[in-house]
Amino acid sequence: MAGGFVFVVGPSGAGKDSLIGYARGALSGHDAVCFPRRIVTRTASEHEDHESLSDEAFAAAETDGAFALTWRAHGLSYAIPRSAREDVDAGRIAVCNISRRVVPWARIHLPNVAVVEVTASAEVLAARLAGRARLEDGDLAARLARSLEVWTPVDASIVNDRTIDEAGRELVGFIARHAASINSFARTEDGRRVPRYV
Repeated sequence: MAGGFVFVVGPSGAGKDSLIGYARGALSGHDAVCFPRRIVTRTASEHEDHESLSDEAFAAAETDGAFALTWRAHGLSYAIPRSAREDVDAGRIAVCNISRRVVPWARIHLPNVAVVEVTASAEVLAARLAGRARLEDGDLAARLARSLEVWTPVDASIVNDRTIDEAGRELVGFIARHAASINSFARTEDGRRVPRYV
């Protein structure tokens, strides 16, 4: 039985990676949940945990089918490794930080997708980005404006302007509910989802 994906989306500065890190620690004893690292054509930093590839290596890996999901944003290439899809096919829940731009594609092509949005007020987002002070972030006002241009339906929203424990517990609860929902249903031969007791 396939597992599913929990995709975490939200504007830069919302604290997506921080909450994913909290959930990873809280669920470290649960083998049924995994946290694949993104691949990005940028060097990792204390603010963003990912695997780094050059543009050339990324293009070659994409051609070779090494990724489950790819997208472009802010002049960079991003991907979720193919191993995430393999884990989901084996019944696990994969929790990943992605761009909301690829959510429609993911909902069509990947199994049991759920999306949780992490956000905060514009003032909080601007303060966090300013404190990060990464040259590659470019103009902060423009980056914030771009992050609000794309809208897609989500399954839950977490306002991350509180302590990491409070917001992190919300994400852990969402992951648990998604896993329980998947386990409550089976697929018929024609692809319909039906309660397992039917």
